[in-house]
Amino acid sequence: MGLPIPDRPPASAGLLDRCAAEHVTGALRSPHGCFYLLDGAVYCVEGSTAPGLDARLRVSGKVPAHGWEAARTTAGPHHGGARYLVGEGWLTQGELELCHLAALLDAAFFALPLPPETTSFTPGTAHWLGVVRRVSAAALQRATAHRRALLDQLQPWAAVDTCPVVPVDPPRSGGAPATGRQRRLLASADGRRTPHELARVLGLSAFVTLLDIRRLAAAGLVHLPRGPAALPRRHPGARPADRPAASGERPAPTWQLPVPELFETADPDIALLVRLRTALEENL
Repeated sequence: MGLPIPDRPPASAGLLDRCAAEHVTGALRSPHGCFYLLDGAVYCVEGSTAPGLDARLRVSGKVPAHGWEAARTTAGPHHGGARYLVGEGWLTQGELELCHLAALLDAAFFALPLPPETTSFTPGTAHWLGVVRRVSAAALQRATAHRRALLDQLQPWAAVDTCPVVPVDPPRSGGAPATGRQRRLLASADGRRTPHELARVLGLSAFVTLLDIRRLAAAGLVHLPRGPAALPRRHPGARPADRPAASGERPAPTWQLPVPELFETADPDIALLVRLRTALEENL
């Protein structure tokens, strides 16, 4: 049965807000993802766009495919998949929490907002993995909004989001990638894979991959698709579409700017996990 929606809900009241207020337990299914809730808090998000927890653990070498399948088949009615993975020694509890949170945030980014007309709620439905960490609906939506703001800062280079990534060869003088992760992306870019496909192959965050590819395009290290409109140049600290670029002028290299925190929450445990996750991603 679908989640009942009032005829005129308040502008600020989304489906996640309502579920949090009513402390519901179950699954919210939308065209782009499924949110699993316990007492109104989100503990798992599955989506088709971002690499899931299984892909991240497999590519990293932590959990092979047969280990993941064994966890799924032995989870049982108590949804003990996560306990199985840790108990069998595939990974530690801390490693599981870091990877799980990263996958949850990534999937939520591409699945939100939830359209009321195409989202349904099934009460009582639980995920076989079980509860690893819970994130409040408010914190999850703040994180998603913050990530969208980061991408908006690089909006002039959004044309690279859905196209095959083609590195510039030879690279522009002085335009070296800022992080090891960006070097991995360029090394894996074969001119056929899109940013989302690269994220899956490398087991990386789809959001962070999009952000990196836009930064690489801004630095002149990734070819931009041909288009009729001139590419605007962005100055550090200025709005994305300040002014059109002069003929032959390259956009300013925004990848040199420091990467801001991607998540804000009042929960100190979750904040610590996110800081650790961000530090690990930046040093890959």
